[in-house]
Amino acid sequence: MNQPESAAAAPTAEAGEGPAQLMGLTHGQLVQEFGYDDDVDFDFRDALEDGLGSELLTEDDQEPVDAVILWWREDDGDVTDLTDALVDVQTSLDSGPVWLFTPRKGREGYVDPADANEAAPTAGLHVTTTAGVSEDWSATRLVGRRKS
Repeated sequence: MNQPESAAAAPTAEAGEGPAQLMGLTHGQLVQEFGYDDDVDFDFRDALEDGLGSELLTEDDQEPVDAVILWWREDDGDVTDLTDALVDVQTSLDSGPVWLFTPRKGREGYVDPADANEAAPTAGLHVTTTAGVSEDWSATRLVGRRKS
């Protein structure tokens, strides 16, 4: 991506692009998904898979991926559990972002954004942007810390 970190591709409904482009992903890249359940945004997932040209990989897949999606809800645990999950999801990640999807404010399972801000540094990540991606979900882009 040729954009500076702070202006990284944040998903926005107004952009008129598909989820893959909004997430800074291109056709052919591999994305692994964690935390899948019956409450995820299926329209968003389908459009993302269309843009990637392949299905999202599951938690059990072991091949290197270009990005990770982690669906996280309040019932999934506290900040310590989120930190552990963020560490775990990076196992197959080549060097791309982790997208943390959480229910939007006022929705069942809402997670305070402060939880991501607290968990990310301990997991070796930092928050670059957060945006609403659907009526029910927000996405926070987390990237690995730059090496000095």
